[in-house]
Amino acid sequence: MGRMQITLAILKPDVAVNPHIVYAIDKSILRNKFLIIKRKRLRWPKARAEQFYFQHAQRFFYRRLVEFMSSGPIEALILAKRNAIQDWRLLIGPTKVYKTQHTNPNTIRGQFGLTDTRNAVHGADSEESVHEEVAFFFPEFDVGKWNTKGHYLIPNEGSFIFDNETRVHKLSLEFDNHEKKLPC
Repeated sequence: MGRMQITLAILKPDVAVNPHIVYAIDKSILRNKFLIIKRKRLRWPKARAEQFYFQHAQRFFYRRLVEFMSSGPIEALILAKRNAIQDWRLLIGPTKVYKTQHTNPNTIRGQFGLTDTRNAVHGADSEESVHEEVAFFFPEFDVGKWNTKGHYLIPNEGSFIFDNETRVHKLSLEFDNHEKKLPC
């Protein structure tokens, strides 16, 4: 068994609408040794976006952010690996896209971000926000079942196989012997 951490990632409407960009982000996630545990594509009503971003309600960008996040499809993902929260935040890059394009051009935001609001992706910033955000998008996911002393206990990474059809990792035991298997 390996100790891993989970994090929540959101592909925002500016990238979720484009399958080529979603695929490129998926490749980046896999190249950086994340497991994609769960994935959900959805479209948010404004009330749901307001609820998710309630802590920013008094900020100048709140209305714009809510309007944008409810303007098209989004994808929510649960990612796992050691240091998942920090590693995901490093992979996505800083929020300020214009600056990021110059200082961190190889990050997801550096490559695909358009503005500070349309910055391609979201990443949970702490263990506490991971718990809240995962519950928001994946109420069926039992975080407590995975949690062991602040980390998540899951089978050895080698026992996961990436399923190209669903674009998530599955335990190799979940695969029928006739399904196509790809290494992580």
